[in-house]
Amino acid sequence: MNYDALLYENNEGHITLTINRPQALNAINKTVMTELNTFFGNDFKSIEGLNSVIITGAGDKAFVAGADIKEFASLDAAAGSALSKYGQDTYMLIENFHVPVMAVVNGFALGGGCELAMACHMRIASSNAKFGQPEVNLGLIPGYGASQRLPQLIGKSRAMELLLTADMIKADEAKSIGLINHIAEDKNDALDLASTILKKIATKGPLAVAKTIQAVNAYYDESKDGYKVEHEEFGFCIASEDCKEGSLAFVEKRRAVFTGK
Repeated sequence: MNYDALLYENNEGHITLTINRPQALNAINKTVMTELNTFFGNDFKSIEGLNSVIITGAGDKAFVAGADIKEFASLDAAAGSALSKYGQDTYMLIENFHVPVMAVVNGFALGGGCELAMACHMRIASSNAKFGQPEVNLGLIPGYGASQRLPQLIGKSRAMELLLTADMIKADEAKSIGLINHIAEDKNDALDLASTILKKIATKGPLAVAKTIQAVNAYYDESKDGYKVEHEEFGFCIASEDCKEGSLAFVEKRRAVFTGK
């Protein structure tokens, strides 16, 4: 796949998307957002054996150091709202993606970059990572979901403090408050750890993985009854060929061979 602002790598269905604007600290501009939307909305369908996605940033200085502020200058209220909605819709595609999406955060993850990391299902950070939502410094509020996802991840009180002070926090604090899953020494170690976790998940039933993501996300969706989603998808899974194979493999004390059916 050819993109202008993303580097695409496919390692036997394990996809790595690298935001490639190091000269701008990988700031998210219209091109980056459009290409993320294109990949998670459509292009993934052509990938045979897709089982996981890593999102990271080029270089060691930044995962994504925010949105490209130069693109904000001429926006009126309607255009600003539309920009925010498109970003929210794109990040929602990531949050609801059917295979696990891991953010590997190196350096700065600020504003729209922190929001991108939060839209992923899991987050691993290098030891030099720094997180923050500095929008109030610009007279703005977050536009790509931080006002909703940050309280979900770390609680209302801590989220409110970070959103209102615009303070940056380091990787160790981010882990202690539940914003990230793991800390690795550097970016390469973080990528290795992400790959290890995602390859472990890839040995599980793909239908079960997809339905687990769906059920967990239902908890945060006010339009859905999460328990109802769970029992419906449990029923779907228990009637699947994967469940029959997994149960038989358990009894026979062998590794299951899942087909996603």
